Amino acid sequence: MSSSEAVIRQRVTTALHGRADDVADRWVQLQQSQPELGVGIAERELREEADALVAALVAGMDSALPVDRIVNSHDELKRAVSEFSLRRARVGTTPTATSLAVLSLKEAVLEAVQQSTDRADELFSAALLINQLLDAAGALSFDTYVEGREEIIRRQSRQLLELSTPVVRLWQQVLAVPLIGTLDTARTQVVMENLLQAIQDHEALVAIIDITGVPTVDTAVAQHLMQTVNAVRLMGADCVISGIRPPIAQTIAQLGIDLSKILTRATLADALSEAIKLTGSAAPEPFGASR
Repeated sequence: MSSSEAVIRQRVTTALHGRADDVADRWVQLQQSQPELGVGIAERELREEADALVAALVAGMDSALPVDRIVNSHDELKRAVSEFSLRRARVGTTPTATSLAVLSLKEAVLEAVQQSTDRADELFSAALLINQLLDAAGALSFDTYVEGREEIIRRQSRQLLELSTPVVRLWQQVLAVPLIGTLDTARTQVVMENLLQAIQDHEALVAIIDITGVPTVDTAVAQHLMQTVNAVRLMGADCVISGIRPPIAQTIAQLGIDLSKILTRATLADALSEAIKLTGSAAPEPFGASR
């Protein structure tokens, strides 16, 4: 770093140290003047965000890191920018508005620098440094937002899958999974995990997979069912597939899918009757009966 660059960096760092509260206040004002940047966020929360990010910015500027590496290499600053973006993602702010909110901090920092010098050359150099620093912060904010939003979507999708594939205890040692809709790889994994855990928790001997609500059964769906049945058997339980309607049976036969090794029944009632026989029960025990 040249001596002139070092002077400008020190000028910006000194301004941040001496006017951190003013910078934070000004940044809040700038966001409030552009509602799309802080939509749905209370002033108190904006101020908390501003205080945290400005403090991290000061710490980053105090480090020995080059300006172009501060944002992505200084742990405190990187964490502050990432947490800012994830909070905005959770409240539904767009990724563009989130990164623009970070970039609006440029004006607040430059105004702080202007309080300590009126030299045009120094202000120009300071503006270049601030742009370089906060452009990197804006880019990190955008990337973090997108990654965080994708994680939120994945988590919500999994929660919806779990809600759509409940494991129901029909009788003592008999469980059922009523499937509705398409059975793809992701859903098969959720069904398998939930069912195997329930088998262990309830010491079940029979698991019924009811596909009455599955619109079509093709080779992929059959493969998913086979994987689930094999996993259930590895847990020491028997598996019965119910809901084999005439169109489904015809499709399976036409595709040449071999389900001969799997116990199948046309209705859930038939499957339950078969399950009771497999458990060796003389009569069905209602849910909640003592063991």
